[in-house]
Amino acid sequence: MTDSTDETLRAARTAFARLARDNPGLTDIDRKIMRAFEQLMLGRPEITDGRTSAVNICTEAGVSRASYYRSPVSAAIKEVLGAPQAKRPEADELRQEIAKLKKALQELRSDKAAEIRDLRSTVAAYANQIQILTLRNAELEADSRRLQSRIAAGQDGVVRQLERRREPAPSSPPVQT
Repeated sequence: MTDSTDETLRAARTAFARLARDNPGLTDIDRKIMRAFEQLMLGRPEITDGRTSAVNICTEAGVSRASYYRSPVSAAIKEVLGAPQAKRPEADELRQEIAKLKKALQELRSDKAAEIRDLRSTVAAYANQIQILTLRNAELEADSRRLQSRIAAGQDGVVRQLERRREPAPSSPPVQT
């Protein structure tokens, strides 16, 4: 048990003592609820999974939830757990940490799935472009072979040299005087 959980247990015992002093008519049900809460805070549940919830307190105490909520002890427990310095048993803290980690894992898996979808889409686009370029390359190679065969056959007038396009020389900007 951690020091902060020990402090919370001390605060609960103090609240229970004050409750017993202010309400001399506490019933056996009230005492069972107090013992059940202490067992859960000590991390020694007998029946439940150890979480400090109303359902688990009722189960450990062997009372109904209606009896728990009618008991003045429920208000004291709520006050103790509602305090900012209150710490729950280590098992509860670990469950909360597990829940956070599961949520983070789920987000990471979702991000990974989205990234994989994007990458697959990119691969498909690249594959299409490669296919187009391969077909165009095959056309150009066929044209090249056909032209080379005509040149080798010596056919005059079949192949003509293309005229080079003359581009005008860039003009210099006008000089201002």
